[in-house]
Amino acid sequence: MELFNCHQFFKNNFKYHTEQEIRQQPELWLQTVAIIEKQQNKIKNFFDKIIKQEKQLRIIFTGAGSSAFVGKTVVPYLNKKLPYRFEAIATTDIVTNPTEYLQQEIPTLLISSARSGNSPESIATVNIAEQMVDNLYQIALTCNPEGELARKMDRQENALMILMPEQAHDQGFAMTGSFTTMVLSALAIFNLENLDQLSKKITLIAERGTDIFTEELSIVHNIAGENYERAVYLGSSTLKGIAEEAALKMLELTRGKVATNYESSLGFRHGPKSVINDRTLIWFFFSEDPYVRQYEVDLLREIANGAKVKSIVAVTNSYQEDVKQLADYYIGLSSAETGGEDDVFLAFNYVLLAQLNAFYKSIYLGINPDNPSPSGNVNRVVKGVEIYQYRK
Repeated sequence: MELFNCHQFFKNNFKYHTEQEIRQQPELWLQTVAIIEKQQNKIKNFFDKIIKQEKQLRIIFTGAGSSAFVGKTVVPYLNKKLPYRFEAIATTDIVTNPTEYLQQEIPTLLISSARSGNSPESIATVNIAEQMVDNLYQIALTCNPEGELARKMDRQENALMILMPEQAHDQGFAMTGSFTTMVLSALAIFNLENLDQLSKKITLIAERGTDIFTEELSIVHNIAGENYERAVYLGSSTLKGIAEEAALKMLELTRGKVATNYESSLGFRHGPKSVINDRTLIWFFFSEDPYVRQYEVDLLREIANGAKVKSIVAVTNSYQEDVKQLADYYIGLSSAETGGEDDVFLAFNYVLLAQLNAFYKSIYLGINPDNPSPSGNVNRVVKGVEIYQYRK
C-alpha cells in the first residue's frame, strides 16, 4: 500500500497554531514545574489550612471535555498515593444533577480545570457548589488569567488560582498544551514534598518528548496516511483517561470523519469490540505495570491473530519485544532512565503522539485543524448552553 507522503507535504509548512502548540509542550512542562516551585509556599499554606480545619476531605476534579479528562487521568494515581477521597466528576454532570454529586455536610475541595475559564458549565458548577456545600474550598487550574473562572477565584476567600504558562492557552480549536500542563499541575500540587524529584522526572520526560519530533515523526505520519474510518484507543486506569482524550482529539480534528471510541483492555471485549472492521485503527497505550500488561497483551494477541482491522498501533514505555511483534506500528519511548515509572507519568508523551496523529490525519483529510468545524457546529469555547438557576 502507498502511504501518504507527509514528509514532503509538511516540509517547512508549520503554519497551524495546533501543530506549534503540540510541539511546544515539552518546554511548557518545564515551565509548569517552575510555576509550581515558585508558588510552593502559597500552595502548601493553602493545603495546611484545609487539613487543619477538616479531618475528612472530599476532593473533586471537575471540568468539561478535555478538562474533565484531567481528573480522570490523575485521580487513580492520587487515590493510590494519598489518604483522601479523590473523584473526577464532569461539570456537565454536576450542573444537571447537583444533588447526586454534591453533599452539603461533607467538606469538599473543588478543583476546576479550564482552558479559557469561560465555559458556562465551569462557572455554573462553582456557583452551585457554593450554594450546596457548607465547607467548600476551591482551586482553579486555568490557562486564562482574564477568564471568568480566574476572576471569580480572585474574589473567594477559600480559593487558590494556579495559572498555566501563557502559551498553554491554546489558540487552536483543540486542547493540547492546556491539557498536559493542567495534568502536570494537578500532579505537582500534590507532590510538593518531592518537587525536586518531580522536576528531574519531568525534565527526562520533556527531553524524550522533544525527541519524538525527530525519532517517531515518520511513524506518526504513516499512521495518519492509513485509510481508516474508525479509531479505537485502549488504556487501563489512568491511561484510560488518556485514551478518552486521544479519542476526542481524533474526533474533533477530523470533524467526525474518523469515528472514535475508547475503553480499557478488559472492558473492550464487553460489547465495544463490535466496532472493529477492516477500516478500524486500534491504538494501545500499554501500562508499565507487568501485572496490568498481561491483560493488555492478551487483547493485543487476540486482535492481531483473529480480528480483521486496518492497523494496530502499540505504544509502550520500556521496550517490549512481544508487543512489537504483534503490532503493525510499534513505538517504544523509554530509555533506561525513565523506565519503571507510574503510568500517570507516561501520559504526557503518550498523548503527545496521539495529538500529532490526529493533527496529521486532519490535514490528510483536507480539514483545517485550527478550525475543523467552520460551520460553528462545535466551538473552541462551548456556546448555546442555557444555565438555569439552581435553588437549594
